[in-house]
Amino acid sequence: MLHSKLPQVGTTIFTRMSALATETGALNLSQGFPDFNPPQRLAQALGEHALAGNNQYAPMAGLPRLREAVAAQLLRHRRVDVDPETEVTIVPGATEGIFCAIQAVVRPGDEVVVLDPVYDSYEPAIELAGGRAIHVPLDTDFAIDWQRISEAVTPRTRVLMLNSPHNPSGSVITRNDLDELASLVERHDLLVCSDEVYEYLVFDGAEHCSVLSHPVLRERSFAHYSFGKTFSVTGWKTGYCVASPRLTEEFRKVHQYVTYVAVTPVQHALADFMHEDPDYPLSLAASYQRRRDYFLGALGESRFTWKPASGSYFQLLDYSAITDDVDLQLCERWTREHGVASIPVSYFYAEPPEQKLLRFCFAKSDEVLLQAAERLCAIPS
Repeated sequence: MLHSKLPQVGTTIFTRMSALATETGALNLSQGFPDFNPPQRLAQALGEHALAGNNQYAPMAGLPRLREAVAAQLLRHRRVDVDPETEVTIVPGATEGIFCAIQAVVRPGDEVVVLDPVYDSYEPAIELAGGRAIHVPLDTDFAIDWQRISEAVTPRTRVLMLNSPHNPSGSVITRNDLDELASLVERHDLLVCSDEVYEYLVFDGAEHCSVLSHPVLRERSFAHYSFGKTFSVTGWKTGYCVASPRLTEEFRKVHQYVTYVAVTPVQHALADFMHEDPDYPLSLAASYQRRRDYFLGALGESRFTWKPASGSYFQLLDYSAITDDVDLQLCERWTREHGVASIPVSYFYAEPPEQKLLRFCFAKSDEVLLQAAERLCAIPS
């Protein structure tokens, strides 16, 4: 008889809402992917390498020249010096990287602190490793309450999961947060699994604060990144993990038996583009901030309220002035009736608080954002 290892897991809300958007012809602002093309030269490079025969296995850790490009980018943009041979691993998507990191260090009975609202892939990975997720909510502004984190740590705590820029809220951590985290992990001998896939999407003059930039956290962290998010190629499912040599060694032991390698022609194309245009990622913040502001500006006549997202390409809208309906049912109804698909924020919580928030992706063309805003403005109370 089959006994499910993940009995609480079903089809994700992202799959459900995207399918509903397709079924109804709604504008899909639910799932997080751009509706515009990547840089043309990057797409051309993929075709060139596939046609040139670069279609067989790459080295397990990733193409050396792509790992070198990653190291050069970290030094150029973050002033972080890493060894591409022993500290950078190319993976088929950050989700796989996060899964492998958790499997590498979490043992049965270990506890892993996750911060609610939390991205949905973290807890299943923890459970499959035999661990237990300890949910600690962020405060009402989606900032980290370090006192609550400290109180949640026990002798069984092994890892703390971090996500900044944060999905779904769009909040970002500060230098002070890194110091607080460093003090905590040193005091309790913890590791950190840091999801930084939206690292270049930080707005209003703020900086991305990476765990790699803090000397204490640098030695205790797996930092995960996404080429898909940075280069608008989410369907290429390619990312990378950066960690100290001792953590990378354990990480690769798992990675080699999960997927072994990331897709070879994709790696070649990324390496080409990163060498040719190393500062392309620095253009993203202004581009996405403009999209955020355009979307919010178009919502000016609506009854939604909001705090502009500080990072990522997601914006939360508070609908409490419009209706008291439960967010999941509301998302489905508004997708059908008003033609705009979103994500209920309660989905990201173990115990949802009393709030009325929906998540909208603004990585869309101006035309789509304007149409979505017009439809949202027309929703009656």
